[in-house]
Amino acid sequence: MTEVTSNVAGTDRELIAFRIGEQEFCVDIMNVREIRGWTPATPLPRSPSYMKGVINLRGIVLPIIDLGARFGLATAEPTARHVIMVAHIGKRLVGLLVDAVSDIVQLTDSTIQPTPDVASDHVKTFVKGIFAVEGGRMISLIDLEHVLPAESEAEAA
Repeated sequence: MTEVTSNVAGTDRELIAFRIGEQEFCVDIMNVREIRGWTPATPLPRSPSYMKGVINLRGIVLPIIDLGARFGLATAEPTARHVIMVAHIGKRLVGLLVDAVSDIVQLTDSTIQPTPDVASDHVKTFVKGIFAVEGGRMISLIDLEHVLPAESEAEAA
């Protein structure tokens, strides 16, 4: 487990770090319900390219989002090594396809740096901050509220 601390007072957070390709990201642990192995998804017609389809999760139809494709990275060709993070986004439960979950990070809000101004607006939509951990690793904090398209964008798709 990687632990990041700061002398500045701030709110303690626990984040789940995961990989997509060579990049590391994280989300608040309180948004994640479970982590499970890859299950082939049933594709849905006319769905966005980042939507892998749906799976049956104990009687719930769970949409699976390829998080790499949603971020504009390479589309995943899922294997048994990929995982699905079942997460709450607003009032919805969705599966987020990632390459692997790497660890749980503990830090305070004061250790999170803002997304650099040189980043595109597209990046800033998903990434709400960046922080460094041991070994020089940089991890981007994801804003899950922007992973699903806005209602108007979803209707246009």
